[in-house]
Amino acid sequence: MHQFLNLLLRACLLAAGLVFGAALAVAFATLLTLSLLRAGWVRLTGRPAAPLVMRMRPGAPFADMFRRAPQAGPAPHPHPFRPGSGRADVTDVEARELR
Repeated sequence: MHQFLNLLLRACLLAAGLVFGAALAVAFATLLTLSLLRAGWVRLTGRPAAPLVMRMRPGAPFADMFRRAPQAGPAPHPHPFRPGSGRADVTDVEARELR
């Protein structure tokens, strides 16, 4: 029984690998066909061929974020309570040594 399950597992993994390889081959063939059709169309029309390039700027997302961010307004009051609310007499706590 153990050998049969081992053989079945190997057959399933082989089939999954073959399906994945076939999918990659189909994707590659499709891209190659589209590229050849584009090159033929460019040659037929006589237009200059622009390369298919994806431009990447590593800082582009940060620049977009800073551009879309709202402009900074006035700084909030540093005290958590409103001035004059009667809680201005809060003092700092002194640290103690740990035992």
